[in-house]
Amino acid sequence: MKKIQLLGIGLGLTFFAATTIAQDDDEPKTFTYATYFYCNVNDQDKVDEIADRNAPLMDEQVDKGVISGWGWLAHHTGGQWRRIRYTTSDSLDGLLAAQDTINEAFEKKYGVDDPANEIMGAACPRHDDYIWQVENGTVGQERGEVGFSVYHMCDINREERADEIVAEHIAPILNQFVEDGKLTSWGWLSHVVGGRVRRLQTMTAPDLSTLMQARTDAISAIYDEDSEAGAEFSEICGPHVDYIWNILHQNP
Repeated sequence: MKKIQLLGIGLGLTFFAATTIAQDDDEPKTFTYATYFYCNVNDQDKVDEIADRNAPLMDEQVDKGVISGWGWLAHHTGGQWRRIRYTTSDSLDGLLAAQDTINEAFEKKYGVDDPANEIMGAACPRHDDYIWQVENGTVGQERGEVGFSVYHMCDINREERADEIVAEHIAPILNQFVEDGKLTSWGWLSHVVGGRVRRLQTMTAPDLSTLMQARTDAISAIYDEDSEAGAEFSEICGPHVDYIWNILHQNP
């Protein structure tokens, strides 16, 4: 049975700030391994406490270059997922190899019988794993304290067209939001491994009020009634689930 280390490996929103990217074959790629937990509401604070305990060890993995980033997010509003842990890397091989490296670091520090594993299993007994690739968005050192994630169930035969619409129509709008300070960051990620969700759109801001106003303004700008691009995007990636997350830990 696979052992679940609380902060060994994990996304969620990959959520960056500062430098705008639209990746192609010649540019560095960013991959995110995200674990979405179904937790017992009465016990989920216990895993946050363990996340606090483990944060220095996870930061050490970033400092050593094992991963390029990590985070721990808590459910605010949305579906059934209650917590997310994520790690990032500039290669898929590196992302997968990091799982073993980090688990070994946890076992070395806390032992193979770390009580945190039992607490985690009891509090959050089920999870979904996804691997994402960043296709577009902003990349930098940090993002805001709260995030909005839209998990899209897209037409698999036309999802690359959705990526084109994001690059041509949506990215300029959201990049301007970042420049104007309405958003701290945004991202567009594609499915590599996981469940039914095919695309993930994220945005973050310093606080919930700013985030929700930016979300409203973005919807108005992207899906203006005269926007053919917005209408086409909705045809391809119409069904979706929204979440709001509190970002409890992030590095960078």
